[in-house]
Amino acid sequence: MVSEETVRTVLGVAGNITAITLFLSTIPTFYRIWKKGSVEQYSPVPYLATFFNCGLWVLYGMPFVHPDSLLVVTTNGVGLVIEIGYLLIFLVCSDTRKRFQVAMMMLLEVFVIGGFVLFVLTVVHTTHKRSTIVGSISVAASILMYASPLSVMKLVITTKSVEYMPFLLSLFCLCNGLCWFVYALFPFDPFIAVPNGMGALFGILQLILYATFYKSTKRMLAARKEEPELGLAVVPIHNGDDAKA
Repeated sequence: MVSEETVRTVLGVAGNITAITLFLSTIPTFYRIWKKGSVEQYSPVPYLATFFNCGLWVLYGMPFVHPDSLLVVTTNGVGLVIEIGYLLIFLVCSDTRKRFQVAMMMLLEVFVIGGFVLFVLTVVHTTHKRSTIVGSISVAASILMYASPLSVMKLVITTKSVEYMPFLLSLFCLCNGLCWFVYALFPFDPFIAVPNGMGALFGILQLILYATFYKSTKRMLAARKEEPELGLAVVPIHNGDDAKA
């Protein structure tokens, strides 16, 4: 019979794979941003929220906070590095105002995480209390991360276009949420189960929106592509009579 520890390890490895895939799923988006040299209407909120979330979960998985959580540390450590790369691209390709806002938010998040590290090391002296405090805060950060696409979902509903809501990000948001939710059941860890269960739900909602507005987005993009061609087609023609006149 398969032991609970084996099941947990397998689910943890699967969770690592889906989580890293989730972090990498927005590479096409940032390739487009880099190529155009502009962030256009893309929002930095999901990436700022993920950066903050990964930082807190790395802290949660440390042996001095929550022992035997190596998979949590490795996944979120990789995610933290990837999100830093995304945010640097966002900073380079933003206008001055947005660049300042993103930089200030990143700085604030770094100070907050650093403050938590000092707090748990100097004030809280047992791993049980540390994991409870950091876990509670991490749950809130995870819910914020998974809910961060809500602003994009609002844009999708308003414009009836999914152009600025990457499909792969929504798909792997669902897969990652499901994997870590099941992982948290062996044994039950509410700090991991609650936010990832909500993440799976938000992923489903995003995919429903994507399916709803996919065709209208295709029509809008096709119409936008035809506009320059139509403009080039309208060329004044002067015949010989016009020249004589």
